[in-house]
Amino acid sequence: MGGKQDGEEAYGKPAKYDPTFRGPIRNRSCTDIICCVLFLVFILGYIVVGVVAWVYGDPRQVLYPRNSTGAYCGVGANKDKPYLLYFNIFSCVLATNVITVAENGLQCPTTQVCVSSCPNVTWTVGADQLLQKVGEVFYTADRNFCLPGVPWDMPVTQSLQQELCPGFLLPSTPALGRCLPRVNSSTPPELPGIPSNTTISQGISGVLDSLSARDITVKIFEDVAQSWHWILVALGVALVLSLLFILLLRLVAGPLVLVLILGVLGVLAYGIYYCWEEYRVLRDKSARINEVGITTNLGAYRNVQETWLAALIVLAVLEGILLLLLIFLRQRIRIAIALLKEASKAVGQMMSTLFYPLVTFVLLLICIVYWAMTALYLATSGQPQYVLWAPNASLPNCEKVQMNTSCNPMAQPMNYSCPGLKCVFQSYSSTGLVQRSLFNLQIYGVLGLFWTINWVLALGQCVLAGAFASFYWAFYKPQDIPTFPLSSAFIRTLRYHTGSLAFGALILTLVQIARVILEYIDSKLRGAQNPVARCIMCCFKCCLWCLEKFIKFLNRNAYIMIAIYGKNFCVSAKNAFMLLMRNIVRVVVLDKVTDLLLLFGKLLVVGDVGVLSFFFFTGRIQGLGRDFENPSLNYYWLPIMISILGAYVIASGFFSVFGMCVDTLFLCFLEDLERNDGSLDRPYYMPKSLLKILGKKNEAYPGDKKKKK
Repeated sequence: MGGKQDGEEAYGKPAKYDPTFRGPIRNRSCTDIICCVLFLVFILGYIVVGVVAWVYGDPRQVLYPRNSTGAYCGVGANKDKPYLLYFNIFSCVLATNVITVAENGLQCPTTQVCVSSCPNVTWTVGADQLLQKVGEVFYTADRNFCLPGVPWDMPVTQSLQQELCPGFLLPSTPALGRCLPRVNSSTPPELPGIPSNTTISQGISGVLDSLSARDITVKIFEDVAQSWHWILVALGVALVLSLLFILLLRLVAGPLVLVLILGVLGVLAYGIYYCWEEYRVLRDKSARINEVGITTNLGAYRNVQETWLAALIVLAVLEGILLLLLIFLRQRIRIAIALLKEASKAVGQMMSTLFYPLVTFVLLLICIVYWAMTALYLATSGQPQYVLWAPNASLPNCEKVQMNTSCNPMAQPMNYSCPGLKCVFQSYSSTGLVQRSLFNLQIYGVLGLFWTINWVLALGQCVLAGAFASFYWAFYKPQDIPTFPLSSAFIRTLRYHTGSLAFGALILTLVQIARVILEYIDSKLRGAQNPVARCIMCCFKCCLWCLEKFIKFLNRNAYIMIAIYGKNFCVSAKNAFMLLMRNIVRVVVLDKVTDLLLLFGKLLVVGDVGVLSFFFFTGRIQGLGRDFENPSLNYYWLPIMISILGAYVIASGFFSVFGMCVDTLFLCFLEDLERNDGSLDRPYYMPKSLLKILGKKNEAYPGDKKKKK
């Protein structure tokens, strides 16, 4: 009694031999039923929230612009008038705050009217036209930009005073459903009521700058339309390169890993050399740290010898540690290389697994789109509220008007003696059951977004683990591999383990929500924090980040055990953790070697696609012929960035499958070592290369007919 457990017993007992075990078990039962029911009820509630948002929401408030009467442009009676024209676009920047304009849905304090087309020429009401009729100046001249219902015989002066017709027109381009003046148009004439130093760029900045420079939106769409087929070609190149890299691992995994390790050693060695040269030069100059002292200018420390000496020591220590690890852990590195080769072979046997990320992508897209649409409908569930507003409420004729009181945009203000008095949009109403619960419903939607996304990712990991485990535990390859391993694993996971996946996804979701809340609190209190508070907040965020990484690692291995043995989440997580802790050194070596390889693969694919896209879209590849000429673009960097981002997504998708294969085969390999001993009755399932590295023998090798039935 009281004796200490040995290392293996401290982390559980090794797995025992089971003569009936032949890979992922088929006779299994549903796991974590309570969490499954909770998840299904939550999804049902999520659907109810979406229905409520759909019933009460009106996304037209965001998708379509409103005119001064509150009617939508491009919808209903204004179906043939899809564009919104601002009578005085300069009021967006001269009379109000830019942020306010953005928050109010681009509603500037000026008359706005729906039009069928935007003006193409510069025009200003002349002095000789002020006494003419509206019909003569606007209607007969095909300037149909007045408010609907303005009489033909109304004097132009009166229409301008009441802002029923525009006093000037500028050449405009439709963008976001609004007629926005062209920034590079010719010099505008003297405009009534507008200071001479006000340019068109200043006038439309109230609409565009608040929305991240929307003036380039049209050009961006043009570039995408011109180059989308070449972007698809670049993504196809990324697809081919990813497949070639996985094939390369199968053929030359050993030399490739050796090159990568030597590359890291070489980089560290160059860093040591560079630090020594800098240290030697500064030492000869007697540049010491006591001459600089304590300063907030960190660049000053680059010119003292102690900085480079410290960097040299750190790099030398890292170089020494890596060399020692390479010497003493060389056998485990060889095991990692053999597992990488086996993983490449498994992926080659089941090529359908490479395209499973497309299923995950579609499911993730559904989750994100559903949340975005639900949030949009919820945000537009209230009725628009309009209030009286004037650019200068201190004028004598405006003091009697009660500003910010409710008004009807369909009716003109009764008091025309107050200059610029308008009925403008303020916000959406917050009355009603849905509006009062809007914040809670949005929080529910965010929780649903995180939970469903994590569940979809968990589903993909568990399905792939089930397929690759069936490969490892097939004694006769490929005869014993199931006909449709991926589809079988998918059906098996959905039927029996939805609750377990929801359990693991919920734990991860709660941690992620906590991180989001902490980031929100940090952003709100950043200006009022003292150094101690910032340090405490940083520690909290660091702890939550580490916790999230650990939970992701634990969940990933728990899903592998669920796919193989069909047990609940807690038991699977415990068994996976104990198995990994009994082989912690092998875990660290394999994890780092795999991370290094996958990082190199991503850099290779993304770098090649990026360089190829740069040379093509900038026209630096000559002699391709007319059919392969680079398109004429406004911003050549846009398709390059899209190609690089797409290549990264494709490479991440392919390499995530490969990484899941390596992790699954590794856990199977560790259990194979504990379950079997190489005898005729208990042969190892691992390939001969792994047996040779471990110095073990098999009386019945996989594929031999000596295996006892």
